[in-house]
Amino acid sequence: MIGRRDFLASVAGLAAATTLARPAFAETYPTRPIRMILPFPPGGPIDTMGRMVAAELSSRLGQQIMVDNRPGVGSTLGTKLAAAAAPDGYTLLFGSSGSLAVAPALYQSLDIDPLKSLTPIARVALLPHVFVVSNELPVQSVKEFVDYAKAHPGKLNYGAGLGTPPHLLSTLLVTKAGIDAVYVPYKGAAASINDLLAGRVQFTIDALISLYPLIQAGKVRALAIARGERWPTLPDVPTLVESGFPDFTIDAWTGVAAPAGTPADIVAKLNATINEGLKSETSRATLAKFSAIAATGTPEDFHEFLASEIPRWAALVKLAGAKAD
Repeated sequence: MIGRRDFLASVAGLAAATTLARPAFAETYPTRPIRMILPFPPGGPIDTMGRMVAAELSSRLGQQIMVDNRPGVGSTLGTKLAAAAAPDGYTLLFGSSGSLAVAPALYQSLDIDPLKSLTPIARVALLPHVFVVSNELPVQSVKEFVDYAKAHPGKLNYGAGLGTPPHLLSTLLVTKAGIDAVYVPYKGAAASINDLLAGRVQFTIDALISLYPLIQAGKVRALAIARGERWPTLPDVPTLVESGFPDFTIDAWTGVAAPAGTPADIVAKLNATINEGLKSETSRATLAKFSAIAATGTPEDFHEFLASEIPRWAALVKLAGAKAD
């Protein structure tokens, strides 16, 4: 019969062995290819950013990262697929503010809660929004825009896809400015931008990544950046904060997550590897191309960020009255 002293010694030995096994598991991970789900169509800026992260992870971890595009239902299909995968570090999700913050509020019947069904690993990038107007509109500043809109109630239009950031943020501006403007729904971004260029819609707030080439070409007029500080490549464009909207600072963003329950040591290893990859010349060049900035930090930082961003975007969905169920 085993004695009490021998029993306690075996328990202590088992605990020590378990403790030692955890870092050893992370040290050998990964031993096979990793799938990274992108809930977006291939070829777009966010897809390119996800592939950038996949390439950096692959070169540093020594394993293939297989990119798996799973678009559909406002990016919720890919998110749910990732959340349902085994939490073993071999399925990752490249998400965005649209897929992880807007979509759960927009598609409520799908019952997606990223903070419960996913483990945040690392933020990747922040992407600023910019407020632009059609060249047909005779205004040169945010104040002139607000004054013009108040003098012409119901005469200005803004167009965007239902529940997209241009819809939500333009509605927020309309509300904060106290103006009367008309939202025109579009099925795709290309059609709304074409009508902005033609002067059939007069303004929008969209990601700088989409509008920067048009601003540079003089096809639309940038009135303000929706950040706390000016953007380096548009130094003469003031912020909305400077223009009388002190709390109008909201970025789009991207980040990597895994199924809930993924071991903490694997999460830590992936986080460190992603952060290191964002320092590479290739990553810096890619982010600069898309008017984005790297957003490194710990998994806890990303979790805290998500916990603040999800209700923030949900409130904008509610303000705009957007529903896609």
